[in-house]
Amino acid sequence: MESVKRQPHPAALPLPMSRAEMDARGWDAVDVVFVTGDAYVDHPSFAMAMLGRVLEAEGFRVAILAQPDWHSCEPWRQFGRPRLFFAVSAGNMDSMLNHYTANRKVRNDDAYSPGGRIGLRPDRATLPYCHRAREAYKGVPVVTGGVEASLRRLAHYDYWSDTVRKSIVMDSKADLVVYGMGEDAIVEIARRLAGGETVRDLRDMRGVAYALGRSEPGPAGTGVVELPSYEQIRSDKNAFVEATRRFHLETNPHNARTLVQRHGDQAVVVTPPRLPVTTADMDRYYDLPYTRRPHPSYTEPIPAYEMIKDSITLMRGCFGGCTFCSITAHQGRIIQSRSRESVLREVRTMTADPAFSGVISDLGGPTANMYRMCCSRPEVEKVCKRLSCVHPTICKLLNTDHGELIRLMREARRQKGVRKVFVASGIRMDLAERSPEYVRELAEHHVGGQLSVAPEHVDERTLDAMKKPAHETFERFAERFRRESERAGKPQYLVPYFIASHPGSDLRAAIELAVYLKKAGYKPEQIQDFIPAPMDIATCMYYTGVDPMTGRTVPVARHLRERKLHRGLIQFFKPENYFLVREALLQAGRGDLIGYGPDALIPPKPPAAAASSGRNRKRPRSRNAGPMPNQQQGKPNRPGYRPHRKTGQRRERS
Repeated sequence: MESVKRQPHPAALPLPMSRAEMDARGWDAVDVVFVTGDAYVDHPSFAMAMLGRVLEAEGFRVAILAQPDWHSCEPWRQFGRPRLFFAVSAGNMDSMLNHYTANRKVRNDDAYSPGGRIGLRPDRATLPYCHRAREAYKGVPVVTGGVEASLRRLAHYDYWSDTVRKSIVMDSKADLVVYGMGEDAIVEIARRLAGGETVRDLRDMRGVAYALGRSEPGPAGTGVVELPSYEQIRSDKNAFVEATRRFHLETNPHNARTLVQRHGDQAVVVTPPRLPVTTADMDRYYDLPYTRRPHPSYTEPIPAYEMIKDSITLMRGCFGGCTFCSITAHQGRIIQSRSRESVLREVRTMTADPAFSGVISDLGGPTANMYRMCCSRPEVEKVCKRLSCVHPTICKLLNTDHGELIRLMREARRQKGVRKVFVASGIRMDLAERSPEYVRELAEHHVGGQLSVAPEHVDERTLDAMKKPAHETFERFAERFRRESERAGKPQYLVPYFIASHPGSDLRAAIELAVYLKKAGYKPEQIQDFIPAPMDIATCMYYTGVDPMTGRTVPVARHLRERKLHRGLIQFFKPENYFLVREALLQAGRGDLIGYGPDALIPPKPPAAAASSGRNRKRPRSRNAGPMPNQQQGKPNRPGYRPHRKTGQRRERS
């Protein structure tokens, strides 16, 4: 096919979402149909917007198929046959994380849908989206990417089914899976297909995964690492541990090798990650003409947009290596930063908007204070296999200077039309304490009364399993932040976040955390329940009970009741958790924490609110009991996602 260069459309026009919009542009066909599980918001924080605009800037015609009805392939046909390919993504989140809580219950809302409504995308959205694309037009290449595809590119443990599932390459039948951030990759795919190459020719690209046919020879040699097969890791947890270890050691794009994993008589091949994008490329992506608004066809607010519409992304990637976090597996551990000039241009674009309030809600990224940080020895970085630059200690070669970030923060808040610039992204406290000037700037100018931080736990063994710094780091940072807030004359405080039921934590550790919270006077209202996301190191610990990087066994709270006890202990002060806390304390032999003394977590007698809230007590229900309150026989309490589901809630697996 010939590649035709076309001028990008004015910024006032979002990419077309309907045949009528496509016709209004005078298009007889589109080059790429971008299928997404999210509502279409033309803002650089939304993947479909950035990837669509990047393609548009290269002269390609792009249409957005947002949250299509997946029960038939007709929505996939509304733009006609794409000249190049279907680009498929489940959205900014894994669809299972989007749909279900840590207790596998259906969530009540979807932040990426109009009105926060649920049910506008299916479970495991990548699979039906790819299948419908294949059904709509035979022979059109199907390329999938995004977080869901990235984190499932190899055989993986799936928390929601409690099984080991095949690579998404096999289940989706996609021609190509692009993992990681996809701007460069999607442009290369479009250019090469437009130049006459086939989708099979694209297998030499970095950052892709594909399936080998039964008779196709796989790659071989010193640049290839074979992982235990799908069948092996499904039946043998030791093989699962080894596969996880090998995978994570091959994530540095400068020295990673090609991975091969057998699935029966086929194989999945994963090429090395793409090299980090340059600052010039980052600037180019963010300088594109976004409308910075949802598509005008929406009549209801989109919660995710309302949250981030006035935020600015400084960088991508994270070298923290936290075992429960998927950022490294998706964005990489090498920090890729925008230039100061690009960020200030975006600030000025925002201030020119009459609807802008004058408040930038966040100036940050995955970790707000990693801007411009990098290894000081590039030749060492190219051979390094270390999974974290800051754990167990901060690498001596890591440049931790906050100077460029401080300068940017100062210039951003001085721009005409800006009243306040907040830093709402997470900050790495062990890095921040190396720069007293940064903490001073933060406390004096960029905090609105409270600053959210994530110490995650206090137990040493649990923190080590997380690859988080020792608890003393949080204590030192808290004291410095308190002093700087007093110096600025501002009554400000920290809001610490903690994770319940993370591998490495047992009841003893959970009780230690509860005792600390009582002494420190913290009453956390928001708690993150550990959810084993595909391919994370902590997920391997949860499934196997073994840390794949050390080989040590770790305690794991796998059963729902155990997880409730951990969560109840962190929120011991809530009357409705009384019976959970009591059960946990007695089970751990810590009855000394039940009483009226200053160290006691709960009193001997339940408060009235606890007595009236019996849902936390273990009360067996009669086998012949009728339907639960507010539930009609055979009908769900709330809508589910899959057409064949009989109830709105998934049955718990013990």
